[in-house]
This record gives sequence, structure tokens and C-alpha cells, in this order.
Amino acid sequence: MTIRVVVADDQMMVREGFSVLLNAMPDIEVVGEAVNGREAVERVRELAPDVVLMDIRMPELNGIDATREIVAADAAAKVLVLTTFDLDEYVYQALRAGASGFLLKDASARQLADGVRVVASGEALLAPSVTRRLITEFSRLSEPPRLMPAAHTAYGELTERETEVLILIAQGLSNAEMAERLVVAESTIKTHVSRILVKLGLRDRTQAAVFAYEARLVTPG
Repeated sequence: MTIRVVVADDQMMVREGFSVLLNAMPDIEVVGEAVNGREAVERVRELAPDVVLMDIRMPELNGIDATREIVAADAAAKVLVLTTFDLDEYVYQALRAGASGFLLKDASARQLADGVRVVASGEALLAPSVTRRLITEFSRLSEPPRLMPAAHTAYGELTERETEVLILIAQGLSNAEMAERLVVAESTIKTHVSRILVKLGLRDRTQAAVFAYEARLVTPG
């Protein structure tokens, strides 16, 4: 199946460059572009893409607020944040808003396409070590955790093994690495991850990692 993408960036060269690179892939199609966050929200509503490449700093509505609106609308689109630096102070906020991951703007054509495919598949964590460092750095700057009562209740429903897997997700381990660490089959890990997401009402692994930090299951460092 073809992965349908919307590219949201206020720089025309970035939009056109990414569109050309992605359209050259046999399994990816850029179905729309947006010059600001407001337009990105509208494009998602109109086109129902699988993935949105979302710049953070845009006029009218920034990428963080646009991501929040897309997630609030329960859109199926996964948001992949575009950033110039791998330690952008706004990326953590975007992850909290519901983004499924992030990608550097200087990524190669292959990295860009692979990133879109990974996010579209629901795996979400792109370059776990970098994502982990980002979350670690900026969880220090985030507001004190404000988990809703329902989240506290849901957390209490996790089994001991599911809690262990959640912590490993936050540490950036892949399914294969978790399976090796816990001495279980990789399929078992996938089942645990799916149950964790359902119980906590989360979209993907990135959101699970953010939840673990904000619930203080793991601490920065």
C-alpha cells in the first residue's frame, strides 16, 4: 500500500525538496503541502494522509499546536516532526503534544523515506538513542507531571512485566533488545507493547516513553 504524506513547512525549498525525494519512492506519495500549521490541520482533514512531516517553527499556527489539534481530532495521521537540530528545545513539547517522532532536516533521502515508513507502521521511535537523549534533556525543563486521574488508574492496571517493558521503551530499547534483556520471544514483547498502549490510551511507543518520564518511572540522567 502507498503511504500518503503531507509536508508542512513554511520554506518552499524544504517542501519541494522533500516532496521530490519522497515521490521518487515507489511506496510513498506526497498528496499535499502546507505553508503553516493551520493549513496543515486543514490538509489532514481534507486528505486524510498517513504521515505528516511537520516543521515546528511556522507562522499562524506552529507545529506543536498543529500537532495537538491533529491528535485531538483523532486523525489517523502520524506526525513526524522536522527539526534543524537534534536538541531542539521544542521537540520534546511536540512529542508531548502527540508527535510520533522526529527527523532532522539534513536527513538523507533514504533516512527520510525510512523514517516515514517507520512512523506509518506505528513503530514511531526513530533513532531511539537520539530520541531518548532528547526526552532526557527536556523532561528536566517540562512542567511537573499533570497526569489525569484516568492515567493514574490505567497505570495501576499494568502488570509487573508490562511496567518493566514500559521502562525499557523509555530507555530506547528496540523490541529485539527488550526480548534479549527479558529472555522472551520478540513476539511476546510486541504483545506487551500493544497492551501497554491500549491500557494507557497512547498512540505509539514515543508517547509511551514520554508517559514513563512524566510518571517518573524513569528519571533523566
